[in-house]
This record gives sequence, structure tokens and C-alpha cells, in this order.
Amino acid sequence: MQTADVVIIGGGIVGSSIAYHLTSAGCRDVVVVERESAQGKGSTGKSMGGVRAQFSTPVNIQMSLYSIPFYASFEERIGYPCDYRPQGYLFCATSEGHLAYLRANHEKQVALGLKNVQLMHGEEIRRMYPQLRGDDIVGGSFCSTDGFVDPYSAMNGLMKWASDHGAKLYKNSAVTRLIRDERGIAGVETSAGRFATRKVVNCAGAWAAGVAAMADVDLPVEPLRRMLVPSEPFDQFPHSAPMIIDMSNGFHFRPEGRGFLLAWNDPEETPGFKTEFDPAFVEKILTRAADRVPCFADLPVNAARAWAGLYEMTPDHHPILGEAPQVPGFFLANGFSGHGVMHAPATGKILSDLILTGKTDLIDASLLNLARFSEGHLIHETAVL
Repeated sequence: MQTADVVIIGGGIVGSSIAYHLTSAGCRDVVVVERESAQGKGSTGKSMGGVRAQFSTPVNIQMSLYSIPFYASFEERIGYPCDYRPQGYLFCATSEGHLAYLRANHEKQVALGLKNVQLMHGEEIRRMYPQLRGDDIVGGSFCSTDGFVDPYSAMNGLMKWASDHGAKLYKNSAVTRLIRDERGIAGVETSAGRFATRKVVNCAGAWAAGVAAMADVDLPVEPLRRMLVPSEPFDQFPHSAPMIIDMSNGFHFRPEGRGFLLAWNDPEETPGFKTEFDPAFVEKILTRAADRVPCFADLPVNAARAWAGLYEMTPDHHPILGEAPQVPGFFLANGFSGHGVMHAPATGKILSDLILTGKTDLIDASLLNLARFSEGHLIHETAVL
């Protein structure tokens, strides 16, 4: 049997960030177990890669205020690239209700220290992007430090740094059992062997509820399919554009390579481990794309290049972070509801703090604990894409 100070279950970007933050804080005996033959085969490698601070709740804004500067200095800090591109996020409001919502969010964002967010008039947006159908755009919100990263590169960089500083990554290693005694967590059994440890972190993404069940923890996290459609090369819309969000229906898109990446949260989607792309989605999303960006009526798309991934959803669209109250030593980093990549740096810092010292000053961690569901203290994020 091997021993470890901390065993992290799941080698995606969240697990990799926790491994990095633990090792950078001096914890060298960190083990990451990944059931796949390579990292990033879960949600990380299928993410849209957006990073933003334009949220509606203080805790999400605070997590972004740590994560985005982390990505901005990633190569200098880690020694590997993450391809952070601060092209911004532009929310386009099509009603006075949307505008009031953006104003309220803007006040919170500025109060918490976000310096680069600004409210915009509809005329400004039409002037900046005349390719948009702008007759119903009454205003918007733009933040220049929002943007995109390459999730796969960021995950690999974090894990390589952690590995260079003592962490061990075991691939093809499925967790088969969590071992408990009267003190709480005592070890982990995997297909690669048994590890004796008093601290285990559940970073299993959309599969986290199954891992939690091994510790008799009821985790309210369920998978929800999200589909993304990349276009072929297209030059009739500027590639310097930000992520543009049509608030009338949630359609959003951003430049990707020589084309564009299209996304839309289909309200008819139901929870489940569905990872196959549905070709019928192409027509749905292209209809919305052409409505907001008329030139996208000619956007060339190859459905064979489209893909589906899984969001890990919680009832209030906030993650569950921290120690499970009934199982000492069992830590949770789950339920990011589509924000796992953008909040991975903050999550790594928060979990590392909680594991090593029992507290963190990055956020009020009690807001995101598992107990909030049984105690009725949910905090709903409404700015979900």
C-alpha cells in the first residue's frame, strides 16, 4: 500500500489546479488518479474555454477576480502557455429588464473591484459590430479582461508544474472504493492499487455524485449535455470580436481559429450522461445565429466537427466546495455548472487553503458548502450560459 497526504480523484482542470496549488504551498505528497488513459477526456477537453467576471453573485465574481489574473500571468507563473486571449465578453440586452439586470450586476462587479467592466448604449454596440442585427439591442455590458483560454493547455500546464514539484499522476486508474474508519477517510482503492490517506478530493466532474456515494454522501450534482458547433473558416465577421451573448435567447459565439464557435443552451435538454452530438442541433443553433448575425446565414458548418460535453449542474448553479460535513477528510470540488474552466484557479486556491489550514480568505467558503442544500441557504447564479 502506498501513502499520500492528499489523493485527488479526477485529473481534469479542477483536479490539476488543486494539485498545483497544493504543491506550490509546499504539500509534495499529492496523488492524482485519473480513470482515463489521458487527462481532459471529460468536460475539460470539451469546454468552450470562456473566462469572465461578469456574474451576478459576489462569490462568483470573487472567484473570477482571482482566476482571470491567474490566467493572464499563467505562462510567467507556470512556464507553460494557456492561450489566454482577453477579447472580452459582450452581453447584448434586448429589453429594459435585461438592461436593469446588467446594471445591478455591474454595481456588484465594480464594488468588488472589477475595473474593466462598462455598460454600453445600443448605438455603441451597433457602431462596433454593424454585422449584428441591432434594431432591438437597447444596451449591453462589456468587460475587456474577460475572454478565452485553451482549457487543455491550461490543464496540462498545471499538472506538469505539479508533477515537476512532487505530485504523482496515475492514469488508467479507476477508483473502486473509499476506505473509512472512525476518524473519517482512511484511504482510496483504485485499479492501480491502494493509497492510505486522510484527505481525498472529489474532482470527478459530471461523475462526482457516484464518487460521493462511495463515501455515503448525497451530492446534488447531475450531468447536462451542452453542444458546441464550430464553423469552417469565415471572414465576414471580425476575428477580434469578444464572446457575444444574445440575451433574448442565450445564443452566444466567439472567434475560434479562422472560424467561429457557436453555443446555445437548449431548454429542451434533459439531464443524463448523453455525450453524443445530436445533428438536429445544427439547424436549431444556425437559425438563432442567422437571426442575430445575418451574415451567419452563409456560415459554413460541418456537423461532423461539432461535439457534445457535460456540464455538472447543481440546483443553484454554484459549485460545492469544501469538506463533506459528515465525512472528515472528504473534500468536494464539484458542480461548477459550466464554470469549471474559468474558476479552476480559484478552486485550486480555495481547496488547497481548506485542506492545509482549514480556512481560506479568497471567499466566504461557507457559502459554497454542501450543507447549504439541506439548510436552505441556496445562492442562485442567474448569469449562466
